[in-house]
Amino acid sequence: MEVKKTILDTKVMSQQNELAQYIERYCHEDGVHSTTISSLHFIRASHKSAPIHSVHQPALCIVAQGKKLVMLAQDRYQYDPAHYLVISVDLPVSGEIIQAEPENPYLCLRLDFEPKQILDIVMETDSSTNEEGDSQRGLFVSRMNSFLLDAVLRLVRLLDTPDDLPILAPLVIREILYRVLQGEQGDSVRQIAMIGSHAQRIAKVIQLIKQDFAMPLRIEELAFTANMSSSSLHHHFKQVTRLSPLQYQKQLRLQAARHLMFSKAADAADAGFQVGYESPSQFSREYARMFGLPPISDIKRLRQS
Repeated sequence: MEVKKTILDTKVMSQQNELAQYIERYCHEDGVHSTTISSLHFIRASHKSAPIHSVHQPALCIVAQGKKLVMLAQDRYQYDPAHYLVISVDLPVSGEIIQAEPENPYLCLRLDFEPKQILDIVMETDSSTNEEGDSQRGLFVSRMNSFLLDAVLRLVRLLDTPDDLPILAPLVIREILYRVLQGEQGDSVRQIAMIGSHAQRIAKVIQLIKQDFAMPLRIEELAFTANMSSSSLHHHFKQVTRLSPLQYQKQLRLQAARHLMFSKAADAADAGFQVGYESPSQFSREYARMFGLPPISDIKRLRQS
């Protein structure tokens, strides 16, 4: 058994080295780089980073070199070449690159996906999930395996043959998602796509909150839409996101306000008002609690960095 494990680890290491070489070839500088496959992105960073807040969409993230720490509420998830990260619903997270240097930059692949892609695979493979059971977290880290990496490498190699992309890329992406579903925490992804499951209904509520995050939150209306009681909605929402619906909305508001101040040069009072805050003092207080500094000081720090 130990021999098999050593062989597998050696193979994964070799595959990760090849993946790192491909990412380096397509990333001549630090940043997030799009590819000719619309859902595929490469990320490069030469230095460690401060925590970066974002609302992360459903995606598979594979680190070929370096390490990253992601925080969801109070939960911490670290991933590296030996582990991959999956986010199955839109989640407000903070991400921090914790291992990167100019000689060995952080190199990462991100493959975005939609619940419908998961549902199509589930329906065809006749997989099942427990719709009545507790919802599972919408973010997880799993041990890397050579089967998943083999499919990922075949997708990346297709960038060298653009004429093959329209036919082969969708097939390989489907295989990659199938490998994720077959992984040790595949049910966490499968449940989001299963129509009628608690998690699928929570995913629908998340989209409703995102669409109108500046409006007052009406839990009873959200519960009615999800066909749940208010207490059941709160329970399953927290199981999936680690946040209550109100906390989730607050994070969306504060991240949107930060974007308005940084990118649109809005002042703090106006940004807070645009995202739904009626009290400037409450906005400033909750902003400082989330980002560590009051709005003006935080934006000044961001511009300097």
